[in-house]
Amino acid sequence: MVRGMRVGAGGVYDLGCHVVWCSKYRHPVFAAPVHDRCEELIRRKCTGHKWTVAASKVTPDPVHLFVKLHPRHFPSSVANQLKGLTSRVLREEFGHLRSWLPAMWSRSYVAATVGAVSPETVRRYVDTGDEWPWRVERAR
Repeated sequence: MVRGMRVGAGGVYDLGCHVVWCSKYRHPVFAAPVHDRCEELIRRKCTGHKWTVAASKVTPDPVHLFVKLHPRHFPSSVANQLKGLTSRVLREEFGHLRSWLPAMWSRSYVAATVGAVSPETVRRYVDTGDEWPWRVERAR
């Protein structure tokens, strides 16, 4: 068995996904208590779905997450579930977010599977904010 591979019913897999999303209007919303609570909520939700968080970074604007998934989970569902949970809970617990922003997160996100790029490259990007390791072209 190759290191890092997981065994599931009927298959062996190693699926890594890099997910990024931003706050509404790209407002820097993460002061210390909001930042810490957001990271806690992300890790709890990922643990509940058995998604392994390889790297995460909650910055004043974007949230970066490098997570290992089961093939039955789509990157879009990861982004949507995490955005929905964190928005609901953070806006309930921190009232200033409700009055300051009409919504916590922008509607968009970036989700990229990590096939052509090594997990170490994605982890370095998430941790240090280096240049995006692959070119992104807008779908037409």
